[in-house]
Amino acid sequence: MIGIIGKKLGMTQIFDEAGMQIPCTVVEATPNPVTKVVDPAKAGFASVELGYGAQRTARESKKGERTPKGRRATKAELGHAAKAGLSVAPAVIRSFRLDDAPGKDAEVPTYAVGDVVKVDIFAVGEMVKVTGTSKGRGFQGVVKRYGIGGGPNTHGNTKHRRPGSVGPGTDPSRVIKGKKMPGHYGAARHTQANLRVEMVDAERNLIYIRGSVAGPTNGIVLVRKQG
Repeated sequence: MIGIIGKKLGMTQIFDEAGMQIPCTVVEATPNPVTKVVDPAKAGFASVELGYGAQRTARESKKGERTPKGRRATKAELGHAAKAGLSVAPAVIRSFRLDDAPGKDAEVPTYAVGDVVKVDIFAVGEMVKVTGTSKGRGFQGVVKRYGIGGGPNTHGNTKHRRPGSVGPGTDPSRVIKGKKMPGHYGAARHTQANLRVEMVDAERNLIYIRGSVAGPTNGIVLVRKQG
């Protein structure tokens, strides 16, 4: 199994040959360089490390020059990128397994450091799974966080959006672990499976994926093949 790192541009709609409207998420995935190849003999599995984007680099000579604001790539990141033949450090680095495809006789693709993975690894009609980070919504109550109905709005009730009783006082005399309570909602890693590739634009490095995926506009997503 192989995938690619991309950026969610937003949602649009396309029409198939029958004139049916298909909602799609547009993912921009510029060519991902292979920055590292994991040796299956040492790690026990085959995988590759891909990079996406570019980080800003500090000036070589800092004498008499003001250091510009903003984060710059560290020496370790620059050294890791130099081993892969890159002049700049990738902004995002992710690892993709190669040997977890379904079936005993599934062919494991091979890559070398310096190779480039493009959107043309996907085909129209292929099923993929997309991993992203959901939108952060801060501290929320149980109604928004879990969809709990809340209390009645009439007959003198004043507890409209409260969770109600959270644990019996007699038995077990405590709050059970995992009880749905108010708390931090969103900003979590989420994987959506069984999504269909509707269109691939190799010239503009775009993938049109049916349905919605987690994350805000311009959020980083991982698109992986699915057996």
